[in-house]
Amino acid sequence: MSAAPKANPPIRTLLGPGPSPVSPRVLAALSLPVVGHLDPKFLEIMDQSMAMLRELFQTKNRLALPMSGTGSAGMETCFVNLLEPGDTVLIGVNGVFGTRMVDVAQRCGAQADTVDAEWGSALDAQNFKTALAQKKYKLVAVVHAETSTGVLQPLDDIAKLVHENGALLLVDAVTSLGGAPVRVDELGIDACYSGTQKCLGCPPGLSPVTFNERAVEVIRKRKTKVQSWYLDLSMIEKYWGSERVYHHTAPISMNYALHEALRAVLEEGLEASWQRHKQTHDVFVRAMRKLEIEPAVAEAIRAPMINAIKIPEGADDATVRTRLYDDFNIEIGAGLGPLKGKIWRVGLMGHGARVENVETLSQALKQLIQ
Repeated sequence: MSAAPKANPPIRTLLGPGPSPVSPRVLAALSLPVVGHLDPKFLEIMDQSMAMLRELFQTKNRLALPMSGTGSAGMETCFVNLLEPGDTVLIGVNGVFGTRMVDVAQRCGAQADTVDAEWGSALDAQNFKTALAQKKYKLVAVVHAETSTGVLQPLDDIAKLVHENGALLLVDAVTSLGGAPVRVDELGIDACYSGTQKCLGCPPGLSPVTFNERAVEVIRKRKTKVQSWYLDLSMIEKYWGSERVYHHTAPISMNYALHEALRAVLEEGLEASWQRHKQTHDVFVRAMRKLEIEPAVAEAIRAPMINAIKIPEGADDATVRTRLYDDFNIEIGAGLGPLKGKIWRVGLMGHGARVENVETLSQALKQLIQ
């Protein structure tokens, strides 16, 4: 069998729901020399990455590290470590990733109940209050920025209710980390996970997670082993901690990339990064309205990094997205589930959260829909 042709992917303007554009400095970090996963120099990089992740999560948690795997691995990490068979969990569902949480929790053997909301709207804290009054839950889980709908979920009231109930609070910050305040310590979030390929402007492949001491204590008091050997934090924390006990071979080059991506965010300044995402979002909304394209989400709950817009009347969803690929080398995302064929999802995340990308997309859409 002969070798396949050399891979030659096109240079796209990535304005979909992820991955986001990767800056040249992060791409360059991927080509740094590979060393062993226990090399003293690599261990230094690990320590620096953990310290920078604490800054982004806005936490003093000891346990803040990147799991080997994409954001969904972070989701699984949180559920498999905190839940045991028969545990009760309450999950907010208003999009794809709340739905995925339910599936993952059930695979842990947990009894999963839901608080539901229409896709494109926020979860109502009052519904959490009602559910929490009826049953004692071990864990309550919500998605902060729902990638499938463009909703940025308000967390303050839900967090307060969860803590009054005595449950653990788990938050999905895959799309929000680096692009909006996550406030792990301020909100008392017990466990939180994210991904590298959104507002961090890094390739997909790692999932930053953080657990506070309350959550760590739950893991330590488990009656059964964590169902996943690979995601068992009781072992992984010993590799990332001072003991440096071998667990698995860390993806060295991806850790270089994350290290550089975190450096870039903190050099810009975390608040400046949030502001850039918000300002780019505002420019995007104005640009779309000039094309008579309206946001699909109410202003108060719009996620600035993942913009859901209504497909204008007369425009064919698949045709427009295909022509954006073929004629303009631009990627945007389609709607999912009940929003399929109704919205487009435009990611303005990380290195891609720039006004020039809004202008590029606006000019292309103007040619395609008018």
